Amino acid sequence: MTHIFTFIGSTILSFLSSLEKFGAFIIFQIQLIPLFFKRPFRVKQIFEQLENIGVNTFWVIALTALFTGMVEAVQLFQGFSKFGAESFMGYTIFISITKELAPVFSALMLISRAISAMAAELGTMRVTEQIDAIETLAVDSKKYLLIPRIVASTIALPLLVVVFDFVSNLSAFLISWLMLDMNPVSYTDTIKQLLSFSEIGTGILKGLVFGYMVGSIGAFVGYHTKGGAKGVGESTTKAVVLSAISIFIANYFLSAIFMILDW
Repeated sequence: MTHIFTFIGSTILSFLSSLEKFGAFIIFQIQLIPLFFKRPFRVKQIFEQLENIGVNTFWVIALTALFTGMVEAVQLFQGFSKFGAESFMGYTIFISITKELAPVFSALMLISRAISAMAAELGTMRVTEQIDAIETLAVDSKKYLLIPRIVASTIALPLLVVVFDFVSNLSAFLISWLMLDMNPVSYTDTIKQLLSFSEIGTGILKGLVFGYMVGSIGAFVGYHTKGGAKGVGESTTKAVVLSAISIFIANYFLSAIFMILDW
């Protein structure tokens, strides 16, 4: 009987702790908003972070997109060929990649490659008191360290989504044509007839939202690291897990909103 009350009590305390941390994150976001419009804008740091977050993630995204497109083509061909609907493969693959797979997979790869490193870097700066040293020089550490990283991730992810769209759809087309013996004209015709620009824009807009989200979470977790080297490791893991879960949750709500708006 005691174990039951212990379990209930620990669950409630864990929920309240999570609620407290979520509230701290919201307050953190409110504090950051004015800093985006406050001078100096630190353009140099933003471009440096764009290189680190975006350019250095390019090949990871391209490789993921390459095999995603190939798998999409093979799997959908198996299903569509049973109903004689191979001609609709082009549009189905294109729409599933651009609206769902590209923004989600690109965000997950960005989290694995860049956001984890961001949390680790900021966490190391926190536990070695480098952030405290910056603040003693009358420099706003959030403006100097966090804003360039969040802006860079917000800009980089939509661009990486476009790369993912191009590479994955190209690989799907080539596999369908060269390996699965599909008519290339039939494959592209359904895309031309049924596709609308808003469907492409949906994935890019998701990338913009996801980029801000993962950049903010990585910055928040890394900035508030405690506990020395062990704390840095825990913050890195926490940043990856929270960012990934947030992406899946946000993807559902954004997809539902776009469906209601008929985008």
